[in-house]
Amino acid sequence: MRDKILYGMGVVAILLLARDIYMIANFPPEAAQGAIFKIIFFHVPAAWTAMVAAGSALVCSILFLVKKDFKYDAIAVASTEVGLAFLAVNLVTGSIWGHVIWGIWWTWDVRLTSALVCWLLYAGYLMLRHAIEEPTQRATFAAVFSIFAFLDVPIVYFSIRLFRTQHPGPVFLSSNGSFPPDWGMVLLWNWVALLMLGIVITLVRLGHEETQREIDYVRRMAHAL
Repeated sequence: MRDKILYGMGVVAILLLARDIYMIANFPPEAAQGAIFKIIFFHVPAAWTAMVAAGSALVCSILFLVKKDFKYDAIAVASTEVGLAFLAVNLVTGSIWGHVIWGIWWTWDVRLTSALVCWLLYAGYLMLRHAIEEPTQRATFAAVFSIFAFLDVPIVYFSIRLFRTQHPGPVFLSSNGSFPPDWGMVLLWNWVALLMLGIVITLVRLGHEETQREIDYVRRMAHAL
């Protein structure tokens, strides 16, 4: 049953992405930036999906520290890995966009720098897990580090609102934004597609994590004998 749900969600996500890509391709170029502006339909939803994944990891990390249930640790690591991938998509698409508009691949702008720091923090979370062998200690240290890493997420989100930055201000979900309503609906549907895809990948990764835990348990039992 679980596999059927995963396959169904995956198919729906792919169909939505295909439809959205077709619609985005048929939108006219933006007046000031041209066709490259269309990258926003993937740049922004990828960032939102990464933030949802980070929020999921935060909640599950707190739940693990409270309840000591390893299923929350498994969800936290699966969510972190998927969120890290979507944040990488956000950084790469942003660099491509910046290269066309600014003529440079990277600048130490507040939004860009805070997003890079966020990526490095969550990459450090995964490295920390690989460095600790004992399961309970690994999960505990990782949960604390995940909570610490999440502190950078609000900084990333509010950076272009709190600081003067080279990164353009919000054009979507903003009182002074200029995003056309029909474009906004496509962006939202594209986020739904990416979010569904992220959930499917997270659940698949969660299954792998649970299987790995069972294998590790059997190995420890065999070693004890």
